[in-house]
Amino acid sequence: MADGVPARVESAALWRDRRFPLLFALGFAAGVPLPLVAGQVLRQWFAESDLSLSAIGLTALIGLAYANKFLWSPALDAVPPPVLGQRRGWLLTLQLGLVLAIAATGLSDPKIDPVRTSLIAALVAFLSASQDIVIDAYRIEVLGDDDRRQAFGLAAYVWGYRLALLASGAGTLMLVEPFGWSGAFLYGAALMLVGLVATLLGPEPPPRPVAVIGWRARLRRSVVDPFLDFTRRPLWLAILLFIALFKLGEALAGVMTTPFYRSLGFSREDVATVATVFGMVATLGGALVGGWLVGLIGVRKALVVTGLGQMLSNLMYVALAAAGHDMPMLWAQVGIESFTDGLADAAFLTWLSLLTSRAFTATQYALLSSLTALPLRTLGATSGWLAETLGWPGFFLLTTAAALPAMGIMLYLLRRLPPEQRR
Repeated sequence: MADGVPARVESAALWRDRRFPLLFALGFAAGVPLPLVAGQVLRQWFAESDLSLSAIGLTALIGLAYANKFLWSPALDAVPPPVLGQRRGWLLTLQLGLVLAIAATGLSDPKIDPVRTSLIAALVAFLSASQDIVIDAYRIEVLGDDDRRQAFGLAAYVWGYRLALLASGAGTLMLVEPFGWSGAFLYGAALMLVGLVATLLGPEPPPRPVAVIGWRARLRRSVVDPFLDFTRRPLWLAILLFIALFKLGEALAGVMTTPFYRSLGFSREDVATVATVFGMVATLGGALVGGWLVGLIGVRKALVVTGLGQMLSNLMYVALAAAGHDMPMLWAQVGIESFTDGLADAAFLTWLSLLTSRAFTATQYALLSSLTALPLRTLGATSGWLAETLGWPGFFLLTTAAALPAMGIMLYLLRRLPPEQRR
């Protein structure tokens, strides 16, 4: 047989594996809730309900579950669900809960009771974060120890997730005009049926032997030991500070993007088309270029270069504020800001992966990635108050300056640390 033919046959066999479409569908289910309750859709709804900027800023707290999901992940391993096995049983339970909770969010009214809407949205975020835990475990277990299948499965999951962000984000916003907010959220709830079907059709992974240990031991194994291991490396505190601060400017600006566009007179459809669809394309393009840049100059130098680009791109908000309702400027602002975010994400996620110890790969990466989300979910809640106090130009100048501490820390680390090697 000619050289290369077996490899092509093997690749074709990989793509015929029925588990990959299932993981694509589960990735879709994982992506559906995020824009609805912890992203652009809910903030657009709140902005159109004439809530204050301070109240809209507090919606950042709704997503705290995504940053802290590792705290209850041991329970989803230990507590058996009533049907379908450990993984599919929990998936079915959580997905049914998500359908009901997303629909309930849409049937509330933030004009009348914004607290009620926010509490239901927080429940959706909790159920969504819990679903993420189970899907990650399912994906790893159902594909076994084959590295190629794991890589293909992750790719299928990511593409499903990205498609869901468009269907749930831009799709929901486009349906508000003909069907109202309640009808649009019912559409969002219906999107979860894709995951439900995958859960019912998919195989249950073979059970893995798990030692029976108490909650204290589980907490130590999943949180304490990985953290203590990390503290043994040089300059660990500076590294953690950099991780926490790298996305601070983006976190502050991102929460206020939707009310900012509305204040300039851009329509819901403008936001869906430009900020959501075009913004995602620009982000993916930036991620591809960012991966190339990491290979060219190294990950830590790339962090400085891409971090500066991410910081300076916030000045496009200032330019848009000066231009007012200007569609070409909106396309330019979204394109530049999204592309530089993709650049920075590629370098940042690569570095997080290099930082993890082989002894604690999954748990340590989960802790580090949770740390990156904390500014968005905590300090991001103050963004509305800052915008009201400073005005739009002053606020976005502040978000630009907020990236400077992280840049200073990385320059310090570049001088003090040897070239990065995975431990």
